[in-house]
Amino acid sequence: MPNISIEGPPIKDLDVKRKLVKGVTEVAVEAYGLPAQKIRVVIKENLLENVARGGELLLDIKRAEAEAEQKKEE
Repeated sequence: MPNISIEGPPIKDLDVKRKLVKGVTEVAVEAYGLPAQKIRVVIKENLLENVARGGELLLDIKRAEAEAEQKKEE
């Protein structure tokens, strides 16, 4: 039984999550040749404050990007 993990930022819209797991499951069914009931998909949601890139929290990176964009608009 394949286990597929999707790790990323939180998805607030439940319908979007449904669409995501349905699509992933359909591709896995095709790839593995198994029925959908044998495919397990787990969504692991990580807050931006719990993930870093280049030694900086994504929360801080996003905040700095938003501030830079705001300054461009001024």
